[in-house]
Amino acid sequence: MKPSSPPLIDTAIRLGLIVFMAYLAIAVLQPFLALLLWGMILAIALFPVYSKILPRVGGREGRAATLLVLGIVLVIGAPTVMLTMSFMDHLHNLYQQAVSGTLQIAEPPDNVVGWPVVGEKLDAAWRAASENLRGFVVQYEAQIREYAHKAMSILGGVLTTSLAFLAAFIVAGIMLAYSRPGGATTGKIFNRICGPTIGAELHVLSVATVRSVAVGVIGVAFIQALLLGVGFMLAGIPAAGLLALAVLVCGIIQLPAAIFVIPVVAWLWMAGDGGLIANILLTLYLIVSGLADNVLKPMLLGRGVAAPMPVILLGALGGMFVSGLIGLFIGAVILAVSYQVFMAWVNEGHSVEPESNTVSD
Repeated sequence: MKPSSPPLIDTAIRLGLIVFMAYLAIAVLQPFLALLLWGMILAIALFPVYSKILPRVGGREGRAATLLVLGIVLVIGAPTVMLTMSFMDHLHNLYQQAVSGTLQIAEPPDNVVGWPVVGEKLDAAWRAASENLRGFVVQYEAQIREYAHKAMSILGGVLTTSLAFLAAFIVAGIMLAYSRPGGATTGKIFNRICGPTIGAELHVLSVATVRSVAVGVIGVAFIQALLLGVGFMLAGIPAAGLLALAVLVCGIIQLPAAIFVIPVVAWLWMAGDGGLIANILLTLYLIVSGLADNVLKPMLLGRGVAAPMPVILLGALGGMFVSGLIGLFIGAVILAVSYQVFMAWVNEGHSVEPESNTVSD
């Protein structure tokens, strides 16, 4: 009869097989990890809305999730894809007309030369293009080709990202339809890893942190971009939509809106034609909208989360710098959970009463 293997060797073999199987599983799921993570994040963020729809459809989870996803696709997805494709087609037609010489460009308005920083150069280039477009295209053909190629690449990336988000919303809808068993399984995983005492708390903390970041960072940035976009349009700012999109991106990465508000206010007073009262009202509106995040962020970011708001914000920013937009959520969850575990360890150490050193007679 052959002797059995030592326990240490058996343990090493089992651990090696577990690590190897985990590696294979991650390698198989690697192409879908980003999509699954976004689907899970969106499902967590949209669950309160899903919970309100569920009773209205008789508690049918699949129908509630389908209605929610279809509504999001119709309201956000379809217009985004259509506008992107239309803009790409329009840009391509402009480029073809410019190359063929059939494009006609009107002279710039008189107030363009007064625009801050770029007014004089833009006015000169605009007038050169309006007076002799073919010569302008020939002179700057290389630059036009380069910028057109970059613009098409950027718009193609925007379209690809939009389609990826639509796919993530569909995955989120599937996860919402199975939210009850999925939530129970996730809770079991937390309890298995962290123990039944702290596992439930960390599970609740992780869910609340994702919702807090979705509302406190992305939601606040969207509200501020919408408010400032309306102000830009009322002020007659050129490319107001693009400026609003830039405000949204800068709001997500926590750059102040003042970098857009100050130049717009300066342009409004230097080149605007709205009159004194209109300029004063628009200036006040733009300043208040630019400072709105200072009021909304403390109210929404960290609401319902045990970790302090600065911890959530630092985790979101650090995660975004490391892993991009998805790092907003992952970084915030990691730092919030780490903070709670650390503070639990600290409080547990302080709660232990020192032993008495009295000596019995």
